[in-house]
Amino acid sequence: MDSTRYLLGRAMLVEERIRALVAHRRSHDPAPDDPFRGLYLSDDVVDALLAPTPSPPDISQPARDTLEQHAVAAERAGTELRLRRLARSAGLGAQEVEFLVICQLPDLDSRFERLYGYLNDDVTRRRATVGLALELSGLSPMNAAARAMLAPGSALVDQALVVVDDTDRPFLTRAMRVPDRVTAYLLGDDAPDAALTDLLIEPDEHHCTQSRDMARAFAAGQKLCYLRESVNDSGVAIAAAALRSAGHTVICCDAGRLVRCADVESTVVVLGREALLTGASLVVSPVDALGPATADIVFRLARMPVPVVLTGTGAWNPGWSDRVPLIAEAARLTVGERAELWRRELGSLVDGIEVDEIAAQYVFGPRQITAAITAGRALARARNGAATGADLRRGARSQNAAGLEHLARRIEPTVGWDDLVLPAKTLKQLQDLTIRARKREVVLSDWQMRPGGGRGTGVTALFAGDSGTGKTMAAEVIAGVLGLDLYTVNLATVVDKYIGETEKNLERIFTEASRVSAVLLFDEADAIFGKRSEVRDAHDRYANIESAYLLQRMETFDGLAVLATNLRANLDDAFTRRLDMVVDFPLPDEAARLALWQRCLAPPVPTDGDLELSGYAQSFPLSGGNIRSAAITAAYLAADTGTDVSAGHVGAAIQQEYRKLGRLLPTPESDERQEIRR
Repeated sequence: MDSTRYLLGRAMLVEERIRALVAHRRSHDPAPDDPFRGLYLSDDVVDALLAPTPSPPDISQPARDTLEQHAVAAERAGTELRLRRLARSAGLGAQEVEFLVICQLPDLDSRFERLYGYLNDDVTRRRATVGLALELSGLSPMNAAARAMLAPGSALVDQALVVVDDTDRPFLTRAMRVPDRVTAYLLGDDAPDAALTDLLIEPDEHHCTQSRDMARAFAAGQKLCYLRESVNDSGVAIAAAALRSAGHTVICCDAGRLVRCADVESTVVVLGREALLTGASLVVSPVDALGPATADIVFRLARMPVPVVLTGTGAWNPGWSDRVPLIAEAARLTVGERAELWRRELGSLVDGIEVDEIAAQYVFGPRQITAAITAGRALARARNGAATGADLRRGARSQNAAGLEHLARRIEPTVGWDDLVLPAKTLKQLQDLTIRARKREVVLSDWQMRPGGGRGTGVTALFAGDSGTGKTMAAEVIAGVLGLDLYTVNLATVVDKYIGETEKNLERIFTEASRVSAVLLFDEADAIFGKRSEVRDAHDRYANIESAYLLQRMETFDGLAVLATNLRANLDDAFTRRLDMVVDFPLPDEAARLALWQRCLAPPVPTDGDLELSGYAQSFPLSGGNIRSAAITAAYLAADTGTDVSAGHVGAAIQQEYRKLGRLLPTPESDERQEIRR
């Protein structure tokens, strides 16, 4: 006996009962030959309805006991009988299984559509009704316990194994049907419900202390677990490892996609039914994405008869469910664990790739690592080559959350160390900062050099110097060396005149930044990181609250943040204490200015042979930003005349630059100085 033969055997037993019931109906039918029966009520039919109802035949089937004995023997021999397994998983009694088979018959054999139409005395109603199901089961319509099996609150209805339609009709005449997915499963189809196609993801596994502890709990009968994870997706991998170690198969649902469904409530029911049909456990992640619907969805998930694991970055809210979960913390993956995941996914491509460095830089979980490698391989295929470390870094950057781009401007680094013209001391500090950023996970997390106090594993630096001295470019260089994107915070999206709104905006930025591997740049940082002042009125009080919030938030930040300011003295001293490094950017000296002019007017820019850049470097003490601006202006002037960049173009550009600055223009030929009026 196999699963399908057992199902058909149960169907044949119901068919025998239908034959007996049809014969019983014919024996007292007042109008057996009326072609319009069911469309109107004749006097004879009304009289028959008012007459005492003959007792239905005894439709008990001794053959059912024989069939069940064969089924038990088949299961002992190792054969899976899906109807019986579903009954055990869903907690269905023998009568509920009988109702399920009765409702399913029209989907197994079209003959039963017409037979049900006859028994319903309505050719248009070709499904089993509640009353007909009770009658075929030999139960009285006055039996409250039997009626409850087909009403909301029952295992059949709540788990969507049977759907009751026509709820506006009287209870006994409501039609019932078995969803197509249930019928398909009972006939041997394991393809998930079409409504879940876009919601299910294939989880990786990460075996660790947490997964082993959870596996023991699931093996002991634990049904609900909440796994609090850090910024990466390690929670799903830990949950999958735990459930599979406990002998469960796993269905993993993306909560972000789930909440976007048109009918979330029915989709959650379908999700639970799928787990029930396949004997799987559910992992739903992350619950943070559920938003206002979190409480309702979690309540439904928590009451499912299968093991359920929920993951999220926040704390468990007891108001979500009256069922108390096992609460566990997903440990942050160490650099070594991440490197091992990278190597496992790369396989033969691992040779020649600096896996340890990539793993240290990108705080990714298993799923993100797989996606980054897939993206890197796609980039390699586009240029018809093998994946390199640069491809993998670009693939990793593509996995960053897009939410930060709504709050900050993304800059893909295009410059390197050779593009910086700075004193040796400043360059050495920037290189030290790069080392801190690259090794912070090893030192602060793996070696636990920043324990306790809720401190983050971030690195924060202050770039201080006059405008145009290279602060922003230095941040871009560091991001490029680390293989990260640079996000420049737009103060227009942060500062708000309403009390408390600035803090909310900053919190959104820090939260999104913690989810990406990137460098966060706060330009003109003194605007929001200014000194706290003496409280004279309410405005001072709330301004100080804003500064105090930032002091706390910076200390718990897990990323790499750079504060750039022209006015270092305006920063609060408490911020300075929390900084890992302060880098001063001085105005360039003559040698640096010459190097800047040479870089800005280097090929492919066409220049005239009479350009003496050393004279400009000696005579005009401009910052790097001003020199670049003057060089661009000279290029526009030359392009307009269709000639190479000449001394005349550069001189005119320098005059424009000094005019913008409102400063005196030094005259190279003499000691005279003339004021360039606005």
